[in-house]
Amino acid sequence: MSLPLEGLSAIVTGAGRGLGRAEALELARLGAAVVVNDYGQPGRDGSGAASAAPAEEVAAEIRAAGGRAVAHLGDVADFETARALIDLAVAEFGKLDVLVNNAGILRDRMVFSMSEEEWDSVIRVHLKGHFNTTHFAAVHWRSRAKAGETGVYGRIVNTSSEAFLAGSAGQPNYAAAKGGIVGLTTSTALALARYGVTANAICPRARTRMTEDVFAGFAEPAAEGDLDPLSPEHVAPLVGYLASPAAAGVSGQLLVVHGGMVAIVDRPRVAAKFDTAKEAFTYEELDGLLTPHYASRPAGETFAASEVLGLKKG
Repeated sequence: MSLPLEGLSAIVTGAGRGLGRAEALELARLGAAVVVNDYGQPGRDGSGAASAAPAEEVAAEIRAAGGRAVAHLGDVADFETARALIDLAVAEFGKLDVLVNNAGILRDRMVFSMSEEEWDSVIRVHLKGHFNTTHFAAVHWRSRAKAGETGVYGRIVNTSSEAFLAGSAGQPNYAAAKGGIVGLTTSTALALARYGVTANAICPRARTRMTEDVFAGFAEPAAEGDLDPLSPEHVAPLVGYLASPAAAGVSGQLLVVHGGMVAIVDRPRVAAKFDTAKEAFTYEELDGLLTPHYASRPAGETFAASEVLGLKKG
């Protein structure tokens, strides 16, 4: 019996540690040949010297288990580095079939304290990094289709966050980048549908090097030896599914995943609608309509990211 991803090749960015590592291992377990990309900087804020070691260790782990993998050291937020990454997959495995965008950094600060550099660096790595690899993967798939190849196979899995869905007070840069990734995903899904390519985004919740302080005290394992409810291993199978032929009909979707749960997020819906009684609204009319509407909602009705799908401390 063949494996779901047998004969396919994949790129996973930021795959030297945490979520990316788990995703790369899962794609390999399902039969894919994997390019393991990571810039290898030790700091979760993108600080420290780049190192090939994290990517090479994951690639070696895949090969030791009988799979095919190569490591790639590079910053995907650099346009030409992203081009080289896609070229490497094609050179090593003949083509690219799956792109998983995961690479990211954190530089948390309240909006009134955040520097321009802290804003720019997070937008650059998350949002531009997703665009760069998506662009060159899309060029690859479109070129093959234009050359007359039938049945071009393409899957993109992007990484958003619940910080975008519900807000995160100390992460305006991160929340904005993750919201932008959802917009990029839906646009890409529409643009590439004619070529047989799908694009989806996930909002994973996992305890990793980047989030260990965020999730400290939340959803801890019930007993020693139990799988952490926030382990990246709970996220990776969804990535494997979205990369597979079984998900051919799934595109432009946003899914939240963690601890044995997958939630499909609807696109925004209209909560209330008001029409002017005259030719155009006036301030007074809007005051009479909108103020009572918002006053009828529970006081302070806002939602922390941890409350969106029931994450509880303890």
